[in-house]
Parts: sequence; structure tokens; C-alpha cells
Amino acid sequence: MQNQDDPDLLGDLLRKVSRSFYLTLRVLPPSISPQIGLAYLLARTADTIADTELVPLAERLSTLRNFRDHVASKRIGKLELDTFTNAQSDVAERALLQRVGEALELLRDTEIQDANLIREVLSTIISGQELDLIRFSGASTPQVLALKTAVELDDYTYRVAGSVGEFWTKLCLKHLLPRFEGNLETLLADGVRFGKGLQLVNILRDLPRDLANGRCYLPSDDLHQIGLAPSDLLDHRSAFKLQKVFRHWHQNARDHLEAGWRYTNTLPRSWVRVRLACAWPVLIGQQTLDLLGGTPNLDPSRRPKVAKAKVRSMLLKTLVWYPFPQRWNRLFVKT
Repeated sequence: MQNQDDPDLLGDLLRKVSRSFYLTLRVLPPSISPQIGLAYLLARTADTIADTELVPLAERLSTLRNFRDHVASKRIGKLELDTFTNAQSDVAERALLQRVGEALELLRDTEIQDANLIREVLSTIISGQELDLIRFSGASTPQVLALKTAVELDDYTYRVAGSVGEFWTKLCLKHLLPRFEGNLETLLADGVRFGKGLQLVNILRDLPRDLANGRCYLPSDDLHQIGLAPSDLLDHRSAFKLQKVFRHWHQNARDHLEAGWRYTNTLPRSWVRVRLACAWPVLIGQQTLDLLGGTPNLDPSRRPKVAKAKVRSMLLKTLVWYPFPQRWNRLFVKT
């Protein structure tokens, strides 16, 4: 990959837009970190396009599809994002859109097999973002729209996060262990569940904020079984009645994270950097679920977040306990 050491694009800019994920990117081996960093930058670009609510829905969908074509190399000309750039209040998000041409050029300069893996995962992610915009096109605070079924939720979490587990696994094996002797099908399946689990954690944590925007990712089929409509969740008093559904998906997220922990420990122990990069989001996800507990929060002014001191303590434990498998394994508490 050419220009992989660009201090701005894959350095300072990546740090500013990736937030907590930058910790994971920094620890990865240099043979895979530029590709994963570039994939993240492009995925964040698509996410920013989709989330720019000041731009009409039809234009966001059209621009997303145009961006997808540029990623797939079906279009080589300049991608016009001025309308979206001008709508950004965040300096880093504005810079991300302004420099999309450089990111696409970097993708074109990437080794062909790696570039195809990046294109594949981005195509899947963008399809999830497009579907999300279409499904929630009429959403508003009084008119809360929800996914219909558990199958729709599972499909959504695969598209926007589970697919990343597949990409991550294929890239790691290509560069670090071309002759993997384990069960590749199981490893890929656990990688998918890893990504789905992280996305479910986000969905449960962001439930009240999404509801305030008219979106509910908890399936309406589940809500109807307990006598609730999606709009009922705007009333904080619905929290008690929602517990059964919330706990179901809370446990589902835990089960997926447990698969992520199994995935982490299936990787060779010599992959210290990769295993740490996998362990940290799993353990932070577990701590976030612990904070959420079994009672749903429907107050958008409250957003549970793991304290920095607790994250630092966890990071230290992973480093100190890594040489001791039994102590390392106890870092993740199975239910």
C-alpha cells in the first residue's frame, strides 16, 4: 500500500475521527493496520454522509450510492461532497469529507487482494446504511418506527458490523497466517458474532437517543408480544414493561461477545497485538453491558459510558496477565 505512513490521513485525521477505536488501530501490526485504518476512514465517510440530516434523504441516498461506486472503482471522477462538508459542525468530520479523494486514491494504490477485501466489506456496510435510511425515512419523535423482526435486526447488525469480523479475519490470515490449520468456518462465524455483539451493545446503550430521533432497533414483533408499540417507549414509565425484551437482547449481546472472546483466544498466542486489539473492545463491551444492567434506560439525557479509569485498569490487566492464560481467561466473565 503506497503512502501508508501519511501522518495526516492515516495518522492525525484517523485518530480524530476514530475516537476509541484508534486505540485498537494503534496496537495492530504494521502489516495490517494501514488497510484496516483505510477501511475505517472510508466506512466513517459513508456513515457521515448517511447521518447528515441537514441534507434531504433522497440526496443522501444518491450520494451514498455514488460513493459506493467510487469505492468499487466504477467511477473515477471527483466525488462532490460540498453540500455535506458545509453541513458539518465537527472539524474532523469536515476534514474527512474534504479528503475523501485522497482516501479513494489510497484505495486504488492498495495491493489488489487487500483492496478487494476493503471494497467487499464497504459494499456490505453501505448497503446496511442505505437500508437503514429507507426503513426510517418517515421517523420522527412522535412517529417512532421500528425494525419489524429479529431477522431484520440480525441482518442489520451483520451488514454494519458482523461483516467487519469477516474482513478482519481474512486480512489477518492473509498477512499473518496464510496456512491456518484450525476450523476456518468456525473462526469466521465467531468473527461475525463478535461484530454483531459490539453493534448490539451500541443499540442497547443508544436506545433512548435513537428513540428521540424516531428510531427503534428493538423489533416491533418483540414489543407487541409485551403489549407495547414503538412510540410507547418515549414514555419513561414503559421501562419496567420493556424489561423482558431488553434483557433478551442484553443476553444476546453477551452471547455474541462471548463468541468474540472465543474468537480472540482461537487466534495464535504469538499474535499478541491482534489478540489485544480484539480483547479490548470485547471487554469494554462487557463492561458497558454491566453498566446497562437488566433495566432499560429510556432517558435520552443519560448515556452510560465506561469510566476512563476503568478502561485504563482493564488495559493494564490485559498487558500484565497476557503471559498467564488462566488469569487472562478470567478477564471475560461468562454468564
